Amino acid sequence: MLTPFTPSFSAINLNQPQIMGILNVTPDSFSDGGRYTLVERAVQQALQMAAEGASFIDIGGESTRPGAVGVGEQQELDRVLPVLEALRKESAVMISIDTSNPKLMLEAAKLGANLLNDVRSFTREGALAAAVATGLPICIMHMRGEPSFMQQQTDYLNVVKEVADWLAQRMQVCVAAGVVKSRILLDPGFGFAKLLPHNLALLANLSKLQALGQPLLVGMSRKRMLGEITGKPALERDAAGIAAHLFAAQQGASLLRVHSVAGLNDALQVWQAVQAAKAI
Repeated sequence: MLTPFTPSFSAINLNQPQIMGILNVTPDSFSDGGRYTLVERAVQQALQMAAEGASFIDIGGESTRPGAVGVGEQQELDRVLPVLEALRKESAVMISIDTSNPKLMLEAAKLGANLLNDVRSFTREGALAAAVATGLPICIMHMRGEPSFMQQQTDYLNVVKEVADWLAQRMQVCVAAGVVKSRILLDPGFGFAKLLPHNLALLANLSKLQALGQPLLVGMSRKRMLGEITGKPALERDAAGIAAHLFAAQQGASLLRVHSVAGLNDALQVWQAVQAAKAI
């Protein structure tokens, strides 16, 4: 049984796949930019995702799509903190903060955030120290370079081994800095410095990342990899995303990060019912 990250995590069983709803409070995210920049609308969307089955809401104030440029520290704080504060007043849902900003990590912890989710894996100056200071669980993700140029760094010989080795090494750095190992989640970084064959190889071999011994967070929702397979634009990729995340769940992924919660929740319930019937 996984040791709970914080007392408030005691009701969340990460031995069963849980859904993380994506809440982008940015004007330029690739599939829903600009939809939730107003605090009231963002909170409404978060509450809707929680009602549909999301155990976590992941709030992000900086787009990290391929080619995206960064935002200023204060701008990110101004986007995220009002939404976090308002949502925490309305709900006890687990709140994750998608950020590489050390100051935002510290301020979000004060307002009741439960998880820090950093696509840059706490490599920015001060980020790892801030994460340690909060005492919150963290998610570290594999990416090469920065979102603005990451897709120029896709020269892998064995993507599964290289991602696994990198995550293991980064986890050691985080533990040495003071992060409790049981509070670390790992994300292979689908779509981050990876082409379609790399993404498919990682999805097909998640069990090799499971060998690292930490819960896995996966996020493929509406990503280009699904569009390359189906030929559909971002807003029409939710069915493909359900299939991809269900396959990840079957291989032991603990957190499934998606835009559309309801459909995936239904799919998980059917799969879990079938699994339970096998045990009879």
